[in-house]
Amino acid sequence: MHPLLTRLRAASWPLKALAAVAACFLAGILVVLLMAAWYYPQLPSLDKVIDYQPRQPLQVFSRDGVELAQFGAERRQFVPIAQIPKLLQDAVISVEDARFREHGGIDAKGVLRAVVANLTPGGMRQGASTITQQVARTFFLTKRLTAERKIKEAMLALKIEQQLDKDKILELYLNQIFLGHRTYGFAAAAQTYFGKRLDELTVGETAMLAGLPQNPYYANPLSNMERARARQLVVLQRMRTVGVIDDAQLAAAQAEKLVARPAPRPVVHAEYVAEMARQVVHERYGEQAYTQGLHVYTSIIATDQQAAYEALRRGVLAYERKQAFRGPEDQEDLPESTPDEAQAAAKALQDYDDDEDLRVAIVTLATPRQLSARLATGEEVQLNPESLRWARAALAPRARHDLAIHRGSIIRVVQVKKPKGEPAWTLAQWPQVQGAFVSLDPGTGRVRALVGGFDFSSGQFNRATSAQRQPGSSFKPFLYSAALEHGVMPATLVNDAPFSQGNWNPQNADGNFDGPITLRQALARSKNMVSIRVLQQIGVGAALDWTSRFGFAPDKQPDSLALALGAGSTTPLQLASAYAVFANGGFPVTPTVIERITDAEGKVIYEAPLTPAPTEATRVIPERNVFMVDSLLQEVTRGGTAARAQQSLRRPDIYGKTGTTNDAVDAWFAGFQPSVVAVVWMGYDDPKSLGSRESGGGLSLPVWIDYMGKVLKGVPVRELAPPASGVVRAEVNGVDDWVYAEAQQQGELVERIDVEERPWWQFWEGEPKGREQDAPSRQEQQPNKTMRGLPDGL
Repeated sequence: MHPLLTRLRAASWPLKALAAVAACFLAGILVVLLMAAWYYPQLPSLDKVIDYQPRQPLQVFSRDGVELAQFGAERRQFVPIAQIPKLLQDAVISVEDARFREHGGIDAKGVLRAVVANLTPGGMRQGASTITQQVARTFFLTKRLTAERKIKEAMLALKIEQQLDKDKILELYLNQIFLGHRTYGFAAAAQTYFGKRLDELTVGETAMLAGLPQNPYYANPLSNMERARARQLVVLQRMRTVGVIDDAQLAAAQAEKLVARPAPRPVVHAEYVAEMARQVVHERYGEQAYTQGLHVYTSIIATDQQAAYEALRRGVLAYERKQAFRGPEDQEDLPESTPDEAQAAAKALQDYDDDEDLRVAIVTLATPRQLSARLATGEEVQLNPESLRWARAALAPRARHDLAIHRGSIIRVVQVKKPKGEPAWTLAQWPQVQGAFVSLDPGTGRVRALVGGFDFSSGQFNRATSAQRQPGSSFKPFLYSAALEHGVMPATLVNDAPFSQGNWNPQNADGNFDGPITLRQALARSKNMVSIRVLQQIGVGAALDWTSRFGFAPDKQPDSLALALGAGSTTPLQLASAYAVFANGGFPVTPTVIERITDAEGKVIYEAPLTPAPTEATRVIPERNVFMVDSLLQEVTRGGTAARAQQSLRRPDIYGKTGTTNDAVDAWFAGFQPSVVAVVWMGYDDPKSLGSRESGGGLSLPVWIDYMGKVLKGVPVRELAPPASGVVRAEVNGVDDWVYAEAQQQGELVERIDVEERPWWQFWEGEPKGREQDAPSRQEQQPNKTMRGLPDGL
């Protein structure tokens, strides 16, 4: 062949290769165009990004703005782009899409750079997705990497860029992107990983968050700080390269030692309230309630709620401490030769629920005089030797198998603060008894605090709202209120003598019968025989009708004399509402927990109706009746079964009544200061006796005092004054006390019930006296002089 032809043929190979590449490129473009034409009609509408509705959790707040709970699968806080710090915006752009402000949705240079890097042997793989493409993928596509997804992603990116400006696209990205630990968006991530708002982040923290989108599962600071740190350094260098930070900022951020500090859990325990709110909102809005960013504002006062929670817990644990030790919760294998005992203990306890008060622990050493254990954190604690007396039988060498404590036993321990010295760890056990607490504003019914049980995680049954229990003697004030309208006054003498009806032989709690005593004395001492005779005097039907004014349903009360002993049923919340009538002057209240609900933008979508101003038209009991009953309830807390209340709180404006049902199955205290009503109940879910020596005054009253001692700090004393008309002081049975003026004028006062006619002074001395001057002085007759420290009645 001629040399010239040979040279021409050799020269044509590059041309042919170039032509082949060009042909393939054009064919590729044609294929892409054909696929684009095919997929374009299948692209979804952009409504989700144009009218962005972020999935935000349901949040529950107290009336003073403290967050009580969140509900929802995603943690997200939507923040408008104008409120997102520019440093964070620039950090994310620098590492995710440096040409974001320049391209139209697809970065051709970035694509070419990624292709070259991915084809280069040993080169680091790179992605070419712009922020806009990531927005398209996040909102509309799956994560599965296919040619179809990449084409749709690119087409959607172009479409989004035509519809939205750059700031809106960036706002979508910064609020929607997944960043690990159920967290979506950078505002939520700042809280999840550092417990901060976006405007509180340092340069180093900002860079670490900006690095999360690449690998949020394994390179976040909670899961793996080392990987998160490595990614942060890459981001910082990139931020310096594009000019977001200078050398000094870079050096400072690289030297900064970061510690992941998740936002602390709410310090207010209001789990039962939060669940009430969740149920109501879910009934109204269905599953959307957990994604629309609804805010529920409750009537709860945060400090009151925490005071109630802590007081009830202390009361329950104090009762539990008086019960026999029941043995360890379980037994785990913890060999003596374990090389790392702390780690082994933590592993053994990982399946047990820990509690901030009753800490779960595994025993490492057990002798009759020494007990050591490790907490779930691995911390070793030495138990106070004095507390071991309680479990002496369990530490004995030959202890019963189910009672014995030895190495590997799972127990509960409590840290007890001492007035002087270091706190001490003591042995404890998970309580079987339960309790409930509710307090409210008597004028409006707004619930201030509500605790439905000892521990919400152990059972969500809300005893404050749903447990129908016998109120015992805490019901007596409502019967006495009815009796006042039938002429029975505080100084009326009633015979506290044995009573029987068929096979029914009720008793007084103290086992004593005091003979004729005044109504005031009887309520202070909680005398059952007096209550029965008073009810017999006015009639069961009349009493049921009257007590219905306080909200008690007649069908839940016995239609018999057992009503006198509180043998019906009520809930703590209902009882608090009833006592509110005595506290507010005689007007009914409807308890309110949920005050308003707002959407994610703060627009009110529900608001509870305001409590109407009290008028005579809405009054349910006369003002004179309220004052008389209140004076009786004040006597109970001054010198009766609840005398500890005024003594402990050191104020006279305390009113209330203890309640203990038959065999001490239920223990109550219900009472108020004019600004707050509170009710405490303790008992077992499966009704059984709390113990022959237990009572409402011994169990529930201390909880009530504990709570009131905190919420009444700084509250001025406010004793309830007699009404301007309707009541007068008069001498009845030789006792100066309040009476209804009208009943006195018309001769309708009932001076005695089941008491024989004889001179009044004979009832005070026991034996008949022949001369009036032998009678006790009126000062000696005053019931508050002889009633301190009396046992609680049924």
